[in-house]
Amino acid sequence: MTTAVHTDMQGHVATITLTRAEVRNAFNDEVIAELTQAFTDLGGRADVRAIVLAAEGPAFCAGADLNWMRRMADYTRGENLADAAKLAEMLRVIYECPKPTIARVQGDVYAGGMGLVAACDLAVSVDSAHFCLSEVRLGLAPATISPYVIRAMGARAAHRYFLTAERFSAAEAHRIGFVHEVVAAEQLDATVAAWLKALTSASPNAVRVCKQLVRDVAEREITPALVAATVQGIADIRASDEGKEGVQSFLQKRKPNWLVS
Repeated sequence: MTTAVHTDMQGHVATITLTRAEVRNAFNDEVIAELTQAFTDLGGRADVRAIVLAAEGPAFCAGADLNWMRRMADYTRGENLADAAKLAEMLRVIYECPKPTIARVQGDVYAGGMGLVAACDLAVSVDSAHFCLSEVRLGLAPATISPYVIRAMGARAAHRYFLTAERFSAAEAHRIGFVHEVVAAEQLDATVAAWLKALTSASPNAVRVCKQLVRDVAEREITPALVAATVQGIADIRASDEGKEGVQSFLQKRKPNWLVS
């Protein structure tokens, strides 16, 4: 049986690679199911400390597969709801994955592919890549990916690129905050490697807690309840095994046990 994605483990790092280069890594129900399963499985593994989402070929992801779109054209509203729910679940699983995630963008990103990049914690793009939210040209809207894309690029940029469907450069993607770094193609893997070194050197529990912290705190009003939650959060992690080990190893000038194992 052929698969739409390939998973590889090197040490504590898992790489999930989109392997449909012949269709610019466009996704269909098979890709959605396999990505959902891969991130669910890897997110639950104690030996995995970081996950890279990569792709083969000249494009990172061109959005929805044309054959899949042809099938959807005849769907009832109920079938469309069920189909969209699977896409939404895939994006949620990636976004809420307890492991840190990196989008390694080696080529163009269109439509639904923008959701994949936005759902990852970090994103680095080659300088030759282009980005586009093309849905309005087809009479559609980027509804399912919107919670993640708007968080990544901000509402003001989303107003422009959702409405105009303009194709924009990697430099512009960086300017609006959609990707964290833009590099030459030959520097892509070195950038990913540097991030992975930082992520895998950190306390796995602290990384997981920090991911949740961003989701809990971002764009919320600073209320007594939020302040109380952050106080509880720091108290809990200070009292955790890794929190104690991290402080003790620092004071004792030795490596923490998560770097020894």
